[in-house]
Amino acid sequence: MGNRVTRGDFEWVYTEQPHTQRRKEILAKYPEIKTLMGPDPHLKWIVTGMVFTQILACYLVKDLPWKWIFFWAYGFGGCINHSLTLAIHDISHNVAFGNKQTKWNRWFAVFANLPIGVPYSASFKKYHIDHHRYLGGDSLDVDIPTDFEGWFFCTPLRKLLWLFLQPLFYSLRPLYVNPKAITQMEIFNALVQFSIDLIIYYLWGLKPVIYLIAGTILCLGLHPISGHFIAEHYMFLKGYETYSYYGPLNWLTFNVGYHMEHHDFPSIPGCRLPMVKKIAAEYYDNLPHHQSWIRVLWDFVFDDAIGPYSRVKRLCKLAKES
Repeated sequence: MGNRVTRGDFEWVYTEQPHTQRRKEILAKYPEIKTLMGPDPHLKWIVTGMVFTQILACYLVKDLPWKWIFFWAYGFGGCINHSLTLAIHDISHNVAFGNKQTKWNRWFAVFANLPIGVPYSASFKKYHIDHHRYLGGDSLDVDIPTDFEGWFFCTPLRKLLWLFLQPLFYSLRPLYVNPKAITQMEIFNALVQFSIDLIIYYLWGLKPVIYLIAGTILCLGLHPISGHFIAEHYMFLKGYETYSYYGPLNWLTFNVGYHMEHHDFPSIPGCRLPMVKKIAAEYYDNLPHHQSWIRVLWDFVFDDAIGPYSRVKRLCKLAKES
């Protein structure tokens, strides 16, 4: 468990991200793909069902021993919470109510946030736009690990620890890499979230609150579903910075595995991304993709060529001007 990662820096490139050009080519050849853009009429009902499922679970776990609280948090509640973070990801692209109802999308994201236990949706929205606009952008794309993460988490044991601590790094990294002013929506998100936490605590005690928050932390860390964090943009093959996954876990994650398709067409909801791949098959079938998120996690930990430094980085115009 002591072998060190061979990479000592990010993969710096001096080209634009590939998604912009591919999107232009696909739309020129298959203009019917534009009909896939727009809201997903089922998303709000699916998310509402998940939120109320977690509220019911809070009532059911209130008298369980602590060991079962953490068991169900990891095996059940955390899976729902992780899925809700990916619903929030979709909602951040306005696919719940459409681009003309941006406020409804933001408020609904706050509602989807409730079982997660900590405020998340408004901050995610603020930074996720930059991830698409400046993919790999130095000091702009906060999805990319810091130099400290790349330098320190360089052995299998440390990489395993890094996977476990992913929720911590994802929440704190933006404050270091690209700090932005707190918005009114973030304040609203926090007030609503902590109010619901207090109500749950008042009604059923501490255990349901811990069930929600522990599930979020555990399942955003070392968990099979969390393989998507690594699978999406870590450079498993030189020259490729985005990868898709077409396996069964997409059923639980709003098709976030169709990640090349998503970056090509971020305004298309996850439920329709398989149709993008079907229509423009020649653009995707020959690109490298992952077969298993569990295998992705295994390779990330034990492959000496892969670590937090295994990301493509570029200088974007905004970064040069700042």
